[in-house]
Amino acid sequence: MHSKLRKLAVIIFTLLLISYGAFAMGLSDLGKVCLFSKMSGVILMDGKPASGVRLVRTVNLSSDKVDETTTDENGNFEFPAVFERTITKYLPQEFVSNQEIVATYKGNDYRIWSAVKRRPEENVESKGKPLVVTCELNSEETLIKVSNSPIFSLCTWDVEPDEKRRGL
Repeated sequence: MHSKLRKLAVIIFTLLLISYGAFAMGLSDLGKVCLFSKMSGVILMDGKPASGVRLVRTVNLSSDKVDETTTDENGNFEFPAVFERTITKYLPQEFVSNQEIVATYKGNDYRIWSAVKRRPEENVESKGKPLVVTCELNSEETLIKVSNSPIFSLCTWDVEPDEKRRGL
């Protein structure tokens, strides 16, 4: 009986070692997903470049990744892409990254971008092209769907929105 327990212990120990090795290899090669693609552009007020606009970007609201920038004298700005390493890239679940940019200009706040990114690749928000936007602070917010992701924005960019589905 003692011999059978020893063999069982060796088998369990071996399986644990193999499992740990596979798990450790998986952790060293964590998937890199893009939560928000690189974005550059210009902020306008009444059609003219708005300088000194403070832009605060919040990415994946559950983890509170926040950064900010300020427009230059020509209203230009740039945000780098935000990536995160995660094992969820390999798990069967839906990818969702919340995105928001709020502009503050002369004491007023304008939500210029609010989206739900549903694919982990970079530049999904612009169907593979660089995300270069023109945002008019005095415009009406519009809703478009790009790559099956809803985007509410005061901005325009070179993208073809998804085709609208016909009602049932």
